[in-house]
Amino acid sequence: MPEITCNDRHWTVRAGSNLLDELNAAGFAVPFSCRAGSCQACLVRCIEGEPLDARPEALPATRRAQGWRLACQCRIVSDLHVATYDPAREAIPADVHAVEWLAGQVLRLQLIPQRPIRYRAGQHALLWNAAGVARPYSLASLPGEDVGLELHIDCSRPGAFADSARALRTGDQLRLGALHEGGLYYEPDWQSRPLLMLAAGTGLAPLWGLLREALRQGHEAPIRLIHVASGESYLRAALEQLAARHGTLDVELVQGQASMEACLRSLRLRSRQEVALVCGREAFVEASSRRLFLAGLPRGQLLSDTFVSRHTDD
Repeated sequence: MPEITCNDRHWTVRAGSNLLDELNAAGFAVPFSCRAGSCQACLVRCIEGEPLDARPEALPATRRAQGWRLACQCRIVSDLHVATYDPAREAIPADVHAVEWLAGQVLRLQLIPQRPIRYRAGQHALLWNAAGVARPYSLASLPGEDVGLELHIDCSRPGAFADSARALRTGDQLRLGALHEGGLYYEPDWQSRPLLMLAAGTGLAPLWGLLREALRQGHEAPIRLIHVASGESYLRAALEQLAARHGTLDVELVQGQASMEACLRSLRLRSRQEVALVCGREAFVEASSRRLFLAGLPRGQLLSDTFVSRHTDD
C-alpha cells in the first residue's frame, strides 16, 4: 500500500485512491469547489513521488515544473510526499479598494494586489479569506481600464466564502492565488464576426470584461448580449449606458425562468460565422449550448464557462 507524507505526517492508503479525498480524510482541509480541475483551489506541491494525474493540462507547464498538482485529479499509485498550499506564503496579499452592493445580493469587489500582476479579461482568480477558505471567481475587470481587479460575488445563498464576503470593508485584506484561464476569451481577428454573449446571474462577470475588451478593440460586427436574472439585472444601468454609446451593441435583459426558456427558444444565428460566449450555472450553459447547436452553430464557435459549486456552499 502506498504511503503519503504530508506536513510531517505519514500514513498508508489504498492504491489508486484520490489524493484530495485522502488528504481531507486525514484532516488537512484542502479546499475545493468543483472536483473537475477547473477551480484550482486544491493545489498541492509534490516533493517526492508522482501521482497519476488525470488532467495535467489543467495547470501551466511552469506550475507543473514547480511540483504543483490539482489534488482532485490525482490518484495515488506509489509513495508520495506532498505539501499543502499555504496562502500566507504562496498567495499575493490584495487590499479591498471598494465594495458595492448591486441589486441587493451581488457584491462588486475591487481588489488592489500588493504586487503587480498581469491578467487578461475572462481569466479566473482564486481568492482566500482569513479563515483559509478559497473560492474561484471570474474577473470582471478590464486591464488598463479598471482600478485593480473587479469580481462579482453572488451572496444570495449561504456559503463559507460568501458569508465572510458580506462583512468585507474597504481596507480589509484577502489573498490572491494564481490567475488561470477560463473557457472564455476574445480574439482580435473576430472583429468582423457577430458575437452572441449569454449570461445567467453572475455569469455576467467575465462577459462584462470581454464585452468591453471587444469594444475597445473596435469590434465591427454586431454584438448581442443577453443577461438572464431572477430579478433585475445587477448591471442594468451600466449595460444600457454602454449600448447607448455603441450602435453595434444590443442588450437584452431577461427576468425569470419562463422568460429565459422563451428567449432560448427564439435564438437565431446572424450568420454561420457567429461566435457565442456562454457563462452561468451548469443547467443554463447546457440549455443554451443545446439551443445554439440546434440553431446551426458549429461547435468550435461556442465558448463556455460553467459555474460549479458544492451542494452546501457558494
